[in-house]
Amino acid sequence: MIAQLRGRLVSKVPGQIVIDVNGVGYQVFIPLSTYYQLPAIQQEVFLRVYTHVREDAIHLYGFHTLEERATFELLTGVSGIGPRLASNILSGISVEEFIPAILEGDLARLKAIPGVGRKTAERVILELKDKVLEVPRARPLVAGRQPGPERDQTIEDVVSALLNLGCSRKEASRVAESARETMGSEADFEKLVKQALKNLSEGTGKRA
Repeated sequence: MIAQLRGRLVSKVPGQIVIDVNGVGYQVFIPLSTYYQLPAIQQEVFLRVYTHVREDAIHLYGFHTLEERATFELLTGVSGIGPRLASNILSGISVEEFIPAILEGDLARLKAIPGVGRKTAERVILELKDKVLEVPRARPLVAGRQPGPERDQTIEDVVSALLNLGCSRKEASRVAESARETMGSEADFEKLVKQALKNLSEGTGKRA
């Protein structure tokens, strides 16, 4: 099993990256929380890795911190939640928010995550309430941040991230544009995604 990877960041898009490790390119699926912390292309990156083995494929899921990986592993242990949905959940809520939401039984917060309905939220709370305090608390690694791209490309990246979370393109475009109006022209990808997710959960933003 692959537990960690250190190598050169070859490509990155919201949801997945490619890491070159001694000439071998590894495709790694990541939540947005990890995407925010990635260095610039061609720089060194280090990720904690969860290896998901199926009969027909081996998928790697990467995380910036140990606590993200531990939370991901807890989520995949919940009935009906696979690695893809677990990664989506970590894209919609930080570990710092997730643990209190579980302990307090905050259904509304969990249901605000794209792809999580009431039954799934209830199941997550029921099955993890006695387990989340076991998640290790670790300080994130300090990583270089890539300078912000052109504004139109940033919005496209936000839309892409929302599509990966299960939004329709129309809805993703609507809340992304609304987020840009709210946050202003200087807002970076991370701020725009967080505002777009907030707009989505609140049902705000311009509608066609």
